[in-house]
Amino acid sequence: MISRLLRTPLTWIAIAVLAAGSVFGLYWFQPWKLVTDTEVAEPLSTVATLVRSGEFVSHEYQTSGSARIVRTDDGRHRLELVGLSTSNGPDLRVWLTDQPVLEGRAGWHVFDDGHWVELGRLKGNRGDQGYDIPADVDLDALTSISVWCKRFAVSFGAAPLDPAG
Repeated sequence: MISRLLRTPLTWIAIAVLAAGSVFGLYWFQPWKLVTDTEVAEPLSTVATLVRSGEFVSHEYQTSGSARIVRTDDGRHRLELVGLSTSNGPDLRVWLTDQPVLEGRAGWHVFDDGHWVELGRLKGNRGDQGYDIPADVDLDALTSISVWCKRFAVSFGAAPLDPAG
């Protein structure tokens, strides 16, 4: 029975479709990232002026740590993620946004609704890391940061960026 099935073209087409679907599914979802971590330990600013800061809240995945925007001695701005801890995932980005940070499921999908600036791919889901902010970015208009999964349009976690007092 099985040898007869393997001789039909329809069986081989079905096998090819299933194999291609499996390869695509593995590429798209990258399930191994749910059980692997990438740790980053970049040096953070020590002699900079604190401009804004906030603590992360969890969205799609448990997320903790803090975010801060600092002005360096040469006048540039830099976003620093301090003690970040979140899940790894496919296509994670760091976004500055104009959207409010909402707790729980309400905050999962809001960050692509308004204005946002992508600072780059998330360097690692654990540890300290920094991102240069382009000079033309209006920091008064962008009041939060999201660890954004671009592939699935969902926030893993976000932090409000309150002015330094």
